[in-house]
Amino acid sequence: MKQLIECVPNFSEGRDMRIIKAITAEIERVEGVKLLDVDPGKATNRTVVTFVGEPEPVIEAAFLAMKKAQELIDMRKHKGEHPRFGATDVCPLVPVANIQMEEVVKYAHKLAERVGKELDYPVYCYEFAAKDKKRKNLAYVRSGEYEGLAEKLQKKEHAPDYGPAEFRPRSGATAISARDFLIAVNFNLNTTSPRRANAVAFDVREAGRVMRKGNPLTGEIITDKNGEPKREAGTCKGTKAIGWYIEEYGLAQVSMNITDIAATPLHKAFEEISKSATARGLRVTGTEIVGLVPLRMMREAGEYFLKKQERSVGVSEAEIIKIAIKSMGLDDLKPFNPEEKIIEYMIRDAQSTALVDMNLQDFAQETASESPAPGGGSISAYVGALGVALGTMVANLSAHKRGWDERWEEFSEEAKKGQQILNRLIYLVDEDTRAFNKIIDAVRLPKDSKAEAKARKQAMHEATKYAIEVPFEVMKTAFESFDMLKAMAKKGNPNSISDAGVGALCVRAAIRGAHLNVQINSEGFDDTDFVAQMQKKSDKILKKAEKAEKEILELVEQTIKK
Repeated sequence: MKQLIECVPNFSEGRDMRIIKAITAEIERVEGVKLLDVDPGKATNRTVVTFVGEPEPVIEAAFLAMKKAQELIDMRKHKGEHPRFGATDVCPLVPVANIQMEEVVKYAHKLAERVGKELDYPVYCYEFAAKDKKRKNLAYVRSGEYEGLAEKLQKKEHAPDYGPAEFRPRSGATAISARDFLIAVNFNLNTTSPRRANAVAFDVREAGRVMRKGNPLTGEIITDKNGEPKREAGTCKGTKAIGWYIEEYGLAQVSMNITDIAATPLHKAFEEISKSATARGLRVTGTEIVGLVPLRMMREAGEYFLKKQERSVGVSEAEIIKIAIKSMGLDDLKPFNPEEKIIEYMIRDAQSTALVDMNLQDFAQETASESPAPGGGSISAYVGALGVALGTMVANLSAHKRGWDERWEEFSEEAKKGQQILNRLIYLVDEDTRAFNKIIDAVRLPKDSKAEAKARKQAMHEATKYAIEVPFEVMKTAFESFDMLKAMAKKGNPNSISDAGVGALCVRAAIRGAHLNVQINSEGFDDTDFVAQMQKKSDKILKKAEKAEKEILELVEQTIKK
């Protein structure tokens, strides 16, 4: 599987689109890299660029973009609201898929070394790539900003990790890191006062605020026994925040970086800032995500707000994301398009030929065509998905049934289980066809030489084994839904009881159909022990499924006859 990393360089130019486009063009010309987002800010005079790909192409694209930024951006002329000290201010590398942080650190050092050597200006490493504990914190690395860089470089403790310890007035310096996914987000307030926005920021950011005697703004600073200022911690761990006024929008914002999304997910940050704002006579009017956000964060937020409403979370992903957008006001300043803001959606293939992306008629006609795939395996998975969908529908209707308000959470949990099984079966619709195609690809391999014949035989073995495993996975996954279906037949909304019965019929049909595929794909397979094991397991699931279907139908019929 491909290793994927994300790169999020911040360039000190947010107003001249010619310069911004020239920089991003360097990224786009690197094969194997996908440009995901370009987010310029006029007030900050800064552009956040996001792209993703395999490690080597990504660091090549990053280097070329930084080289172009060095050519086109003159830091001697730069003014903006955001802290900065270089034309390419920061360039973090983020693990996305199939790669560990330790490996990403190595790529960060490789990029930093090349930039320092070939572009000939100071480069610092921070976060996980830091070579000095003090330099883990970007604020420390960037202290003094561009204006203080010349003086700072004269001090030994601030010597760069790579490149010359000499001030380059045009380029400044760059900080390169390996870090976890960071969410950059601004919370809009119904005030024009940056001081009040800062007060909210100090309430929530992890570093909190310096403790003072009497007046929290002007009182004497309270120190510890070492003379260091004591601090009152904020409510959101793993966050940094400041308040500022954005002339472009005519309002103040709390600008936050969430560096630990496990400790402080997006919805928690929103809630804590809302709480602080309300206590200070303010209100959060909306939220602005800078760059991209992981799908997981949007799902968690949507589910959180649905639970606050005492509504079922077992609904479609699209509905959950919609709730997240509306609850946090993500479309307050401009439209929030999930296809352009959620990283997983940006990466997926826009030219997808997946069966599940077809409409119902096209799917049926494709199945009816002379092509051998999709076949019974894909249809079994889809029939199972439809059965689970019916059970999930009953759970959602029950969660929202008038008079059953106190039971919403009980049915919400059942619906959520159903959605998880449904999504897995939808995935298996196409996976069965992919398994079939693996066999076709193996058959087409050359077999003229002894080595080729051996390789072809091995490929055939692996492809056939996988073609047995996929329908067996359909059986296992579909069978998991019987508990939910039985619960809905037993205690769900009686007006929808027949839907639970139809769902059970579909699921049992899916299991029976997948069982047939396990059998036919096992014919002639040379690993007889594996075949015997799979046959035993699949026979057991089929027998249990037939029993479960019978029990559910009896419950349904009993309820209908009452």
